[in-house]
Amino acid sequence: MSSKKDMDKSGAEAVKWDLSDLYKSPDDPALKKDKELLLKKADQFAASYRGRVAELSEAEFAEAMGYYEELVQKSGKIGSYAHLIWSTNTEDPALGKLLQEASEMGSELSQKLVFFNVEWLHIEDEKAEQLIHSKELIKWQHYLEVSRMYKDHILSEDAEKVMSAKSVTGRAAWNRYFDETLGAARFELDGEELTEQEVLSKLHNPDRELRKKAHQSLTDTFTDHSRSLTFIFNTLLADKYTNDKLRNYESWISSRNLSNQTDTDTVNALIDSVTGHYHLVQRYYKLKRKLLKVDELFDYDRYAPILQTTKKVKWEEAKGMVLDAYSDFHPEMGSIASEFFEKEWIDAAIQPGKRGGAYSASTVTSVHPYVFMNYDGQLRDVQTLAHELGHGVHQYLSRKQGELQSSTPLTTAETASVFGEMLVFNKLLQKIEDPKEKLALLISKIDDTIATVFRQISMNRFEDRIHTARREEGELTTEQFSQHWIETQRELYGDSITLTEEYKLWWCYIPHFLHTPGYVYAYAFGELLVLALYEAYKSQTNGFSDRYIQLLEAGGSDWPHNLIAKMDIDIRDPQFWSRGLNLFESMIEEAEELASHL
Repeated sequence: MSSKKDMDKSGAEAVKWDLSDLYKSPDDPALKKDKELLLKKADQFAASYRGRVAELSEAEFAEAMGYYEELVQKSGKIGSYAHLIWSTNTEDPALGKLLQEASEMGSELSQKLVFFNVEWLHIEDEKAEQLIHSKELIKWQHYLEVSRMYKDHILSEDAEKVMSAKSVTGRAAWNRYFDETLGAARFELDGEELTEQEVLSKLHNPDRELRKKAHQSLTDTFTDHSRSLTFIFNTLLADKYTNDKLRNYESWISSRNLSNQTDTDTVNALIDSVTGHYHLVQRYYKLKRKLLKVDELFDYDRYAPILQTTKKVKWEEAKGMVLDAYSDFHPEMGSIASEFFEKEWIDAAIQPGKRGGAYSASTVTSVHPYVFMNYDGQLRDVQTLAHELGHGVHQYLSRKQGELQSSTPLTTAETASVFGEMLVFNKLLQKIEDPKEKLALLISKIDDTIATVFRQISMNRFEDRIHTARREEGELTTEQFSQHWIETQRELYGDSITLTEEYKLWWCYIPHFLHTPGYVYAYAFGELLVLALYEAYKSQTNGFSDRYIQLLEAGGSDWPHNLIAKMDIDIRDPQFWSRGLNLFESMIEEAEELASHL
């Protein structure tokens, strides 16, 4: 007879990745050799091209680009390995040392290569255009076009070297400290010491008392670390302000918009559209309150399932769900996704010291992506698996574009991941006949969509306020951060959710604010784009899945609006966002209809 402990297992306890396609171990001689060769080759590159970039012919420039791309790839391989192995055990000092060494080496490489970018951006526009459109450089055309957008934000070579050198002991160091602080933190719950990820998962439990206790446990430990976390936030906000001033960026979000290959008007249209539909979120939570049969809905109730079940979805079952959905859409998607399982490219086990969250690391185009997650057997973990494998398939397919053009800007980087979630969700929905179970799954999907679209935009509003306040008022207190957080959250939830006093501190554990300032609106961008894409998929029979694969293969080789246009969607149309938001409203209407018959 199975014990309760065995029943609580997810089946992912032994699912750990094999990083040997990068390096066999931290002591791998190949790793040591690559480190030594990388900097030597960078010196050779500098000796060959420094001071000559403006004089290079098309053929010579193409040769330089190939050399440069090779250096970027080798550096990416070393850095990826160090970060991936450290992510699974942030408490191991030896792995922290390896990560720091990779960071310092990356900075040193950047200092040796920065002349190439500086000299390229100083070339006259007419000559640059000639190079960009030459047949010899067609392979890197979009990369070169995008790089020219930074002409007004590049510093002198010496200044760029200083910026790179100081980032190792500045931004990168503080981000590592943040990750290690929360990775080492323990949260007491019912006499057990749990990781952040384990306690966060309890907020999705049907037991309200357990959710409330988990909420308190998180708050207690966040409070214990609040002084350090507040200092980290202040330091990184100030660091970004300094960089933005030096680089002549108009606002805190300007550099992010530029890297996303979008403009302020498009981003503002997205933000205005989503904030203008906050009433849908409030309407939905009033429905959920009735379904949960409670008089008042608190912040720890937001992700509560409406069915009182704690059944875990075992790892093998989740694997089958995702692979079936992917294969039904396109055989190649299913085939690529299956490699992640068969070849051990996934790390899903929850363990002490492992950082929280989930991601797919593209690593380098000469290897393959790896998926990182913390699988606890919840239905949302199945969706997370689908999400990260969507990234993984995208990154795998786009490798053919080469190291400099394989990655997409963040605005379209979430397309494949969210589309993967939609495939799995709709596959599950079609199989369910019981109206209660169908409603429960739909509620779960609406919860996820709110978290991806509306909550992320509310977090963008929080970011906007703290960056602005840090620049205008100086260092912020914990209470000031908390006030900005709770005010922007209240705008989202209105009177549909009672936000507790404890929830005021919950800004402090979100890594995106620090690792990638301005990132969060990309989630909303991606989700609303995918809602429109999925609607097109359901109504089209003209080879949609084949064109979708071609979209993923294109990676970052063209402007996002050009790539998405091939799917018959215009993301520059100000009315575009309404399309996705209307589809979200239809999901709420369907939930209301199902609920009315229960």
